[in-house]
Amino acid sequence: MSIERVTLFHTNDIHSGFETWSKIVAYIKDHRDKNTIYVDIGDHADRSHVMTEATSGKGNIQLLNEATVDYATIGNNEGITFSHEDLHTLYDEANFSVLISNLYTTEGERPKWLKPYTIHTTANGIKIALIGATAPFKQFYKQLDWEVISPIDAIKSYVSELRSEVDVIVVMSHLGLFRDEELAEKVEGIDVILGAHTHHVLEKGKRRYGTLIAQAGKHGAYLGQVTIDVDIDSRTVVANEALLLDPSLMLKEDQGTKDLLENLTEKSNLALANEVATIPFPLEVSWQEQSDATQLLCDALTEWCDEELGMMNAGVLLQSFQKGPITKRDIHQSCPHPINPCVVKITGEQLHKTILRAYTSEMRTLALKGFGFRGKILGRMMFTGIDVELDKNEQVLDILVKGRSIEFQKEYTLATLDMYTFGHLYPEVADSEYKKYFMPELLRDILAWKLGQIWA
Repeated sequence: MSIERVTLFHTNDIHSGFETWSKIVAYIKDHRDKNTIYVDIGDHADRSHVMTEATSGKGNIQLLNEATVDYATIGNNEGITFSHEDLHTLYDEANFSVLISNLYTTEGERPKWLKPYTIHTTANGIKIALIGATAPFKQFYKQLDWEVISPIDAIKSYVSELRSEVDVIVVMSHLGLFRDEELAEKVEGIDVILGAHTHHVLEKGKRRYGTLIAQAGKHGAYLGQVTIDVDIDSRTVVANEALLLDPSLMLKEDQGTKDLLENLTEKSNLALANEVATIPFPLEVSWQEQSDATQLLCDALTEWCDEELGMMNAGVLLQSFQKGPITKRDIHQSCPHPINPCVVKITGEQLHKTILRAYTSEMRTLALKGFGFRGKILGRMMFTGIDVELDKNEQVLDILVKGRSIEFQKEYTLATLDMYTFGHLYPEVADSEYKKYFMPELLRDILAWKLGQIWA
């Protein structure tokens, strides 16, 4: 038996967190040979970082080029936090192939900058199919003029097509661990799933229905490595293993990456130095008290959505604004989240339950992770058009909507944040049957608009 070993290096969910990036790149470069492949599984870019914001993600592509990545797929941060045009041109200068099997234009065409899969052939002729897929946030993609289809259906179709033509099938999945496990169950013939999205740390991977699933956490905390042993004579996989490498134990840094990061950051800071407004007095931010800046943003959010009622947590603003010039970078530092405005319709009873939940200690001090939130804690709920009477212990006594007592059976239309429509932060909002998202505008775009409107 003659065995060829193929090594896959994989990163996922870097989210523009570059603390360990130069070490990861150095390790990959030092361990490259004819039988290694390096792939990134999406969410490398995150607009909470100054560089990604200023370059519309193209700085991330330069970093991936420098890292000698071979193939990449996209995550939701690439797919739905950039405008249609920004995503369409994001990979113009990429030295690698972008693999997404379930993304199309609204006309049903596949964009020229991506392929559903590729077949990578090693020096000894081993054929490895790599198929990419991204999480199907259908409503978001649709509003950005993209069409995203079921990733499991797309992958199943390509596995069926390719299984007899190749020796190994690898899926690059930005779907999350639970969908990866479903994929392993429903689609026979996948050897390895390299996963992302849910930030799981799988030290030695997981095996489900004969498929090895690997995922490497987030923010470059680990570099993933999967080895696949193939019998050259029978062209079959005889073994595969996954492990995670800890960059903190890597001594060497890649100088080219360090220099590129420094250069990109310097240029990005300059690009965001443009003044948006000059304010005549400080705008304070408080996470637990009523404050001028948070109220201004809540009112602006409501106005932007052309509604009379609005709500958002104060924790979306991270710092106060001092008297004087306000730049794009100042706004980005205070409001770094890739969060979109949203309008929902809920009953008075649902709104009442939401407000009661918002005033619990649990929600006001919640150190939220994910859902686009890049702050510390959620903080106090701010309102426009809604008055909440509290007792001395901050317990809700009464709720007035546009000066009238809340009516449980009445339907209210509310401007708010898209992150409340995910998961179970506020179940009544998440369960709303009417949700309208405003894209590609982010919350900080609305803040810049309002500041400029008042104090240009």
